[in-house]
Amino acid sequence: MLTAVKTAGQGDVGGGGSAAGTTADAAFSARQNEVLEVALKLLVEGGDKALTTAALARAANCSKESLYKWFGDRDGLLAAIVTHQASRVRIIDAAALPETRDEFEAALQLFAEDLLTVLLSDTSLALNRLSVGSVRGEAPGVGAVLLERGKRRIEERARRLLEAGKTGGHIVFADAADTYRTLYGLIIGDLHINALLGDAGAVSSLSTGDRARAAVARFLTLYAPAQAGSNSRT
Repeated sequence: MLTAVKTAGQGDVGGGGSAAGTTADAAFSARQNEVLEVALKLLVEGGDKALTTAALARAANCSKESLYKWFGDRDGLLAAIVTHQASRVRIIDAAALPETRDEFEAALQLFAEDLLTVLLSDTSLALNRLSVGSVRGEAPGVGAVLLERGKRRIEERARRLLEAGKTGGHIVFADAADTYRTLYGLIIGDLHINALLGDAGAVSSLSTGDRARAAVARFLTLYAPAQAGSNSRT
């Protein structure tokens, strides 16, 4: 079995969109992104067993040699899939961190909407269900990949945004990790677990924009500086 090759996708990834000031999705080439989209479709439609090198090469109209060159072994492919999916959650890049409160609130809103869209998508739900199988020993390593390339990478980039908000005086907090967990909880709540358990209403009845705005508003109230609110967190 080939070992996973190091690709650009193993570095920091940015946003999966074209919004000005967000990090670009430069982890993979355009062709590699096309192949990863096909891989996600196979995973959603057929589950883990449908995601074979032969099936992906056939569906994506490329050679198995190209797949091995780009992604390495199966673990490398799964890592690339997770990295590609996580990149859809856009974060303002280091060169354009928000300075004003309005810019900071807009950046939080963008993050919240993307997080909801990505985590509740069919592709992310399929990846999470696959990770549960890995804990049972059906597909070793998938859960670890999802944590490292997905959840933790999104958190690391979001925490940089929170630190920028603190530096700008827009919020006050003592611990970035705890603050991020609060933000995540306000945005996601129990929607993700309900969706994983098959509750279609968890997604179909959701207004992403409205929920994101409400979550961000509550977050900014909770962590407002003393002079701007009744709560002070130092």
